[in-house]
Amino acid sequence: MAEHTPHGRFKSESGKVSWLGRLSLTSRILAVNILPLALLGGGIFYLDSYRSQLLDERYKLARIEAQITAEALAGASRNRQEALLIQIGKEQRMRLRMFDSEGNLWADSFALDEPAFEFADPNTQGWEQDFARALDRGLDSIVGAEVVPEFFEPESSLADAWPILIRTRDEGVSQIELSQAPDRTPVITAAAPVGLLGSTLMTTRNAVDITESVRAARQTLGIAVLLVLLASILLSLFLARTIVMPLRELASAAVKVRQGRDRTVEVPRLPERHDEIGLLARSVSDMTSGLRNRIDAVDHFAADVAHEIKNPLASLRSAIESLPKVQDPELRSKLTDIATHDVRRIDRLVSEISDASRIDSEMSRATLEDIDLSKLVQAIIGLREDRAENPDNRISLATSGYPPIVTGVGTRLERVIENLLDNAASFSPEDTQIAVAIDNDGQHVTLTICDGGPGIPAEAREKVFTRFHSVRPNAEDFGQHSGLGLAIARTIAEAHDGTLDAQDRPDGKPGACLCLRLPTAE
Repeated sequence: MAEHTPHGRFKSESGKVSWLGRLSLTSRILAVNILPLALLGGGIFYLDSYRSQLLDERYKLARIEAQITAEALAGASRNRQEALLIQIGKEQRMRLRMFDSEGNLWADSFALDEPAFEFADPNTQGWEQDFARALDRGLDSIVGAEVVPEFFEPESSLADAWPILIRTRDEGVSQIELSQAPDRTPVITAAAPVGLLGSTLMTTRNAVDITESVRAARQTLGIAVLLVLLASILLSLFLARTIVMPLRELASAAVKVRQGRDRTVEVPRLPERHDEIGLLARSVSDMTSGLRNRIDAVDHFAADVAHEIKNPLASLRSAIESLPKVQDPELRSKLTDIATHDVRRIDRLVSEISDASRIDSEMSRATLEDIDLSKLVQAIIGLREDRAENPDNRISLATSGYPPIVTGVGTRLERVIENLLDNAASFSPEDTQIAVAIDNDGQHVTLTICDGGPGIPAEAREKVFTRFHSVRPNAEDFGQHSGLGLAIARTIAEAHDGTLDAQDRPDGKPGACLCLRLPTAE
């Protein structure tokens, strides 16, 4: 496993910093696109094998030509032999020489007629050829090509001045050797015995076409690689720009958001991009907005908590400070009851606040399961009856539609239903019915709990879900409710992708209905 270091590099388990972490994304894109081209460009060095194949083919041809020409010369007269030397030399662009049995040169196609070729003088050629020869030497050095000796003309005209003729005479079979002209073009020399009288034929060819073919192939490949390399670099830079620049913008905005120096920093959403970068930008932007909202909610929650706890603390302090000064037993008893009531109120607030603060974290770790909402409601109603809670109110349950199966966390949904029933019981007069209805239309399961109380005005139906909001018609209920029940219930409902709102009773009777709507299980 690799660990990300603060400087953007990756650290392996052994503690060493990976070299990949030192490369920017642009460098990696360039490397990935250029590496295959570099390998393709390496094919230039393997043109040496192409040259070797051409030389092998030319060796065979030169040997066959020498043997065929020697056989043609063996049975011909001297004049005919000279004519054949001139004709073959011109047609094949070769130099043919005949040596007698004593090793003397008695016929040379270049002396009998105009030379069929001339070795190029490197000193008179342009810079292009100088560069080509320098490139040849460099590539030969890289691939370790065999060193080819330079071709030279012996001053002596005797056969003994030519090692190839000596080998031909001693072994009695045709020989071939390779050398190079002053311009680094190959020179192929072949020798073959003529007849049975000891005469020998030697042919010399300047295979300029082999060098030209290899250089042309190398030039074509080099130009193609350079063009493709240029296009690859441009495309890589374009690709890197379309990837790296938005990522840098996102990173810069994320750093500013993390530092918290400017609350107005907007993470770019890149709406014009419909690829993964755009999806990432919008996800980061939404995540940032969610974090800001969460931070704001925490700040407001902390302020609300401080305000709500401050009230009972002030009352408790006043009661305790007044207690030593009061001598009347009845008044002291009232102050003690006030202090006890405030302590219980603080304890209830702390418990509710603690529960409210754990909802999000618990929901993120909880395992979802399919829950039959009707069975859950029946179980809760039965437990409330067993505990003799709200004995003055009857609870009825009616179900309709498909089986009300939802996906969620059972303990949290149970908390929602308990809070809604507690709220309905606290507002319902004695001997009134609390109506619970469950309906499933195939897409959503709707749980409605209606009480018989005074109802909720339209303008206050959102306020009832605000934390610590509690308006009770009975003054005796002051301090008995934290005002967090409905706020907690809505938070849990939204965590289940559902909604919770307040409505009028559908039958037109006095009272309010709290409607919980959850998506059905898949």
